[in-house]
Order: sequence, then structure tokens, then C-alpha cells
Amino acid sequence: MSSRPRSNRRAPRRRLPMRYLLPSLLLVALLAMLMLRGYVHSEILADHRIQPPAATDHVPERILDGGPVIDTRDGRETSMSVPEHRLVLTFDDGPDPEWTPKVLDVLKEHHAHAVFFVTGTMASRYPDLVKRMVDEGHEVGLHTFNHPDLSYQSKSRIDWELTQNQTALAGAAGIRTSLFRPPYSSFADAMDNKSWPVTKYIGSRGYITVVNNTDSEDWKRPGVDEIIRRATPKGGKGAIVLMHDSGGDRSQTVAALDRFLPRLQGQGYDFVNLTEALGAPSAHTPVHGVELAKGKAWIYAVEASDNVTDVLGVGLAVIGVLVFTRFGLMLLLSGAHARRVRRRGFSWGPPVTEPVSVLVPAFNEAKCIENTVRSLMTSEHPIEIIVIDDGSTDGTARIVENLRLPGVRVVRQHNAGKPAALNRGLANARCDLIVMMDGDTVFEPSTVRELVQPFGDRRVGAVAGNAKVGNKDSLIGAWQHIEYVMGFNLDRRMYDMLRCMPTIPGAVGAFRRSALERIGGMSDDTLAEDTDVTMALHRDGWRVVYAEKARAWTEAPESVQQLWSQRYRWSYGTMQAIWKHRRSVIESGPSGRFGRIGLPFVALFMVLAPLLAPLIDVFLLYGLVFGPTEKTIVAWLGVLAIQAVCAAYAFRLDRERMTHLISLPLQQILYRQLMYVVLLQSWITALTGGRLRWQKLRRTGGVGMPGAAPRNRQNVADRKAVA
Repeated sequence: MSSRPRSNRRAPRRRLPMRYLLPSLLLVALLAMLMLRGYVHSEILADHRIQPPAATDHVPERILDGGPVIDTRDGRETSMSVPEHRLVLTFDDGPDPEWTPKVLDVLKEHHAHAVFFVTGTMASRYPDLVKRMVDEGHEVGLHTFNHPDLSYQSKSRIDWELTQNQTALAGAAGIRTSLFRPPYSSFADAMDNKSWPVTKYIGSRGYITVVNNTDSEDWKRPGVDEIIRRATPKGGKGAIVLMHDSGGDRSQTVAALDRFLPRLQGQGYDFVNLTEALGAPSAHTPVHGVELAKGKAWIYAVEASDNVTDVLGVGLAVIGVLVFTRFGLMLLLSGAHARRVRRRGFSWGPPVTEPVSVLVPAFNEAKCIENTVRSLMTSEHPIEIIVIDDGSTDGTARIVENLRLPGVRVVRQHNAGKPAALNRGLANARCDLIVMMDGDTVFEPSTVRELVQPFGDRRVGAVAGNAKVGNKDSLIGAWQHIEYVMGFNLDRRMYDMLRCMPTIPGAVGAFRRSALERIGGMSDDTLAEDTDVTMALHRDGWRVVYAEKARAWTEAPESVQQLWSQRYRWSYGTMQAIWKHRRSVIESGPSGRFGRIGLPFVALFMVLAPLLAPLIDVFLLYGLVFGPTEKTIVAWLGVLAIQAVCAAYAFRLDRERMTHLISLPLQQILYRQLMYVVLLQSWITALTGGRLRWQKLRRTGGVGMPGAAPRNRQNVADRKAVA
């Protein structure tokens, strides 16, 4: 019995497509940058608790009665004081971009040195100031990274605070230091049973703890004279003087320093570094190799995070302007459009009664095509129906032929795409007015009649109908229903008034044959042939208008994957169309008008605004995590309220039930992120020169005419169809 030979071939590995990988990596990088910014701005992992005074019975008397320099290295428990007529000025909490340079300028002018106890957060953000301190001969000490009270912290957190601060120093000035000052420290006699163990542990890590014995209390801003008085030691004694170069308005500190330095220098005082005052080696040690590289990388990362958030802030401002501009224009112009077309006696011109050719391109629409064709048979306007079967493999053409409906013709062709199918239908059409619809769409009896009435105006070359979601009972369907009513149809009213309608929807649109012939018919240059042809008509001088009563019910995607595929094609196709017609910006006549008015509107409101819109949610999350929470929530709710007002207004204009707006908040949180990723993927495809293929959606055939009354379809067809 022979056994089946084993195959040596392994199953091919499935690789994550680049169009998914790049957005994912970008999202991870963005989150990392935001987390890093929150960290270096003390918005994350910060601990602002302050330990109350405790007993001092475990602190050696020689420490309590000793000097402000405490050395617990190698098991020692000693303290030191500064010799007479030597002053060590110390500045805490910096560097600050406004006040530290002024302090350094005063010190330089008076040839004085000082010690700057910097926090890691500030040193990371302003490394140039740390480098200037070192270059000008000052000493730098650690003041932790996030400025917590270390008596509350574990040993691992203390190590982390020190290490991160040293990393910042290494990246900023190429050094490490042995000086340390605990946050919230005071005189040596303030050491207690909570802070003393921390001081001993700090010493075991190789640091000298420096407190002070002369406090200027400049943080209270008591006035220049009072700061000088408190900072001046008595009887020529040496001192370590506490001042601040950060943490608020330090104008009094700078002014006091400018008077204090020459006054005490005149009394024989020297302003020196701590190690100079003590006759000890410098506290600075140069770093090299990996340690220096880590420091530089850290500074670069912090700088990048600040730059990214600055760019995001600009993006948020841009999207704010775009959103409010769009909402304002929509409310103003859509209302004006509704009043214009609904006023008594309004007409586009003489009533249009001439027959119409309805083109239905179809590719594997077996589940939908019968509903589509039968809805056309109820039309109140004389029509001929041409179904162009674009190489279907599911019997779409046969289904239509078996219906044996009068006035319905089937044209077959090899699969060549939707633009080719529409051009084939145009070549077979007998009428001068052409209506185009999708194979998954159903028309109301009045749709064709309402759709062609604007052709009473000889300047009109195309008409956009009112596309509606027929399958809106699911959550995804409800979200798309909101988008169609608010984002598409309200937009179309606005664009109609601005005379720069960007898209005739493929589900329901009408064209003058002569207009199509002048621009060369439907083009397959882009994946959004409806947007492409609309822009071409504008450039040729035709008006494109919106007919609100020409309603069509289309089947929206019912899964996230299908929605993704559809919107990806739309987004990429719109970008292609904008790029194709870019020269209109510099042209004259109707083309130039569209290029300088219509094209920017399309680019701003249909590409840039949706791409930046998720920044609203990014900053919502950032504000919820890092604060200010209340202001963030109020701002986000304010934007949502404006969107709700616009949505409610759009629903009122379209006479839709308001109940679907219940899902609006969830739509704004989830749906917007999906559209963002789709747009980002489209940008990546465009920038990398990718070529997107046509994406066919799976249909269910579940869309019918809402509330349509039963009719004798055969009699209506006999009366209205074009022989």
C-alpha cells in the first residue's frame, strides 16, 4: 500500500498589505507621540502629592544641625557648609524659555556663576538652555524628572526619575551630574523620618543632596526689595540661596538679581558654583557612546512629539474653520436653495415632456435588477429602458429578458467597466435626455419626471437627484442614511447655489446628450466617473443642478468591509478627478471659474476636511486622559451639537424622520474614524503610485420603494414606455 507523498511546498505567508500597514504604523506613531508629549509636559505619571511634616527622631543630629550639602555616599552621613563670603545661587524648576535666558543674561553681565537644578521635563523640552548653562560655566543638578515628592515614591520610581533626568542632560549638554535637590525640600533641619531614607538612598546611587540655608521666597513675589533682603546672608557668612527661574512670572527675580549681584560683590562676596565653593571636583562628567546616543535620541523624540502636536493643533484649527465654514454655508445656502425651488410659481422653464432614455449598467446584479427595472416601469414620464449587461456571470441579462417588459432592451458586452457600459448605452439610446442609475437602485414613479424638469433651462447640462439609503434599518445603514441626507444632499443644495456641484450621483443622475457628446462621453480615467464627468461639464460651461424631489432608493453597503471598499474607491476616484482637472485653476472662462471656486471647495470639504476631522476625537481622548477634562468634553459636545443642528435641519428639509439621529453621536465617534482611515489609505495609494482596481459590492436585493402603493404596472408601462 503506497502512501501519498508529502508536499515540500509550504503555504505562502499572508502579508499585511501596505495600504493597511502604513495607516496602522502611522496611528501607532501618532499615539506614541501624544503619550510622549503628555509625559514630558507632566500630564501623565505626574504625582502632585506633598508629604506633611513628620517626626525627626530617626535623622542624625549632625544632619539636622549641619550644613545644606548632605553626603550619604558610600555609607557616609556627613554635611557641609559654604565658606564665608561665598554665595552659591541656586535656581529650581527650569529651564524656562522666557525667564531662564534673562537670568543667564544677568549672571553673565555680572560675571557670576550659579547652580541650576533642572527638571527632566523642562530640560527635555528646552535642551538649548541646558547647553547654554554648561557652556557659560554654570553647574547643573537634578531636580527629578516630573517633580514628585520622593517620600511617596518607590525605589524603582526614584531610580526612574533620576535616570530619565540624566538622559535628558546627556542629550542636551553631553554630561551627567552628581548634584541632586529633592522637590519641596527646605533647610537641613527640615529633614524628617520620611525624607531622610530617601536622602540616604539617593546617596547610595552616587548623588550629593543639596538643600539650602537661605530662601529668597521669590516664588511668593514679595517685591524686589524683599527678595534681596531675604537672599542676603548675615555677617558675611557663606550660603546656598534658593531662587527660581521657572514656575510662573519671575520678573521680580530677574530684577532683584540685577541689583543683588553687584551689591554683594561690592561687599566682597563671590558667586561661584557649588563645587568651586567647596573646593571639590566638578559635578559634571562628560558622557560618550551609548549613553550620549540615548540622550540625543530622547531629545529628538521629545522635539518630534512637540512638533507633531503643534502640527495637530494647526490641523485642529484648520478643521475647526472648515467645519464651521461648511456648516455655516450649508445652513445658509441650503435654506436659500429650498426657498428658491419651493416658492410658488417656480419653474426651470417650459415643462419637459419629451421621452427619456434610462441607462442601467449592470454587472452581476441578479439579486437587484428585477426590482430596479420594475420600479422604472411605474414611471410617470415616458421612458425607454436600456440595461447594459457588462459581462455578468450570474444571469443578470437573462433575468431582465425573461421579464418580457415593453420598452426594455438589454445590451450585452464583454466586461469593460461601468464607463464603457454607460457609453455603450448612450450609443444605443434614442432620446436626447439621458438618465443614469445603478443596478441596485429603485426609482419612485415621479423620479424621472422630477429629474428632467431642470432641462427646461437650456443652460443646464446635468441634474443630480436625491439619493437615499433604502436599507437603513441596520446600524451601518442608519449611519449612511445620516451621511446621505446631511453630508450629500445638504451639500448638493449648497453646491447648487455656489454653481460648483462636484458629483452627479451614479444612483440617480440625468444628462443632456449634447453635453455628454461635447466632453467625449463617460471617461474611465478615474474610478469616480460620476465626479469626473461632472467636473468636465462644469469646465465646458454647463450648469449642474440638484433636483430634491427626484428620489432614488439605493442599497448601501451592509458590512464594514464593503463600506470600506466603496468609500476607498470614492475617495481615491475623487482625488484622481481633482488631479485630472487641476489645470482648470489657471484657465479662463467657465473652466477657470470652476477651477478657482469649485475645485478648492471639493478639495477642502471632500478630501481635506474628512481627513482632518478625526483630530476632534484625537484631542477629545487626549483631553480626557491628560486634561483639562471638563473643557474638552464641553468643546466636543459643542461640535456635536452643531452637527446635530445641521443634521436635524437636513432631515427636516428632506422630510425624514428624526429618530435615526439617535445614532449620530456613535456615528461621529466610530464612522468618522473609518472614513479617516479610508482617506488616509487613498492618500497613500495616490502618493505611492498605486492603481486601485474596481471593487464590486455584494448585493442583497432587499431595497424597494418605501410606501409604494400597488399599481397596474403593465398598464402604466404600456402608456408611458417609448416604443
